[in-house]
Amino acid sequence: MQIAVCDDERETRNMLAEKIRRLYPDAGLSLYQSGEELLRADRQPNILFLDIQMAGKDGMETARELRRRKYKTILIFVTALDDFVFEAFDVGAFHYLVKPFHNGKFAEVLHNAVRQYEEQKKLENTAKERETPSLTVTAGGQHFTVELEDIVYAEVFDRKVIIHTMDADIEYYGKMKDLEQKAGDEFYRPHRAYLVNFKYVRKYDAAVVYLKKGQALMAKQNYREFVKRYLRYIQKKERR
Repeated sequence: MQIAVCDDERETRNMLAEKIRRLYPDAGLSLYQSGEELLRADRQPNILFLDIQMAGKDGMETARELRRRKYKTILIFVTALDDFVFEAFDVGAFHYLVKPFHNGKFAEVLHNAVRQYEEQKKLENTAKERETPSLTVTAGGQHFTVELEDIVYAEVFDRKVIIHTMDADIEYYGKMKDLEQKAGDEFYRPHRAYLVNFKYVRKYDAAVVYLKKGQALMAKQNYREFVKRYLRYIQKKERR
């Protein structure tokens, strides 16, 4: 989590930084003395305490530029005046702190901002998990896009990889190793000639993996690791 303070008064910057470090000592903390300096930074913070009245580009202009760049920074304005409170809503400010404020109020606002950041992060992670990775292959002069979750298993035969889904079998020239790397940890290679999707495993023994469609050979030396990885997959699936 990255927190920043942007204020043209050194005393205020240091005061806010001290409060932040006391409450969240493990957070990354950056201090900026102007809106221009903040906007030049390589990475924008997750939570930003932003002064409104600054020389050069003031806080409102800086906030508008952040929003134009589509940054999701949680904005907390810090000012001695409450004249800009309605403009603050226009740039999606999370809160508006009017100086002077007591430590309890500051802590409450920062804790709430951190909770919002954690919720945003959780939603983003969920959205990423819902994305369905796919594979594009060329077979017979045609291009096919196959969603990885639809692959039951793949096998190597005569320099070709054959992908088996519940509805089709697609052959293409390629390497099983490349497919294995693309497929990720929900797949396992129980035999040098086979790659199976844990999602479609019905049962298995030390010689064969039986799938909802077809079956794959199991190399004896891979059996223990297969069992370990499959059980880990089941546990992860149950936690979802």
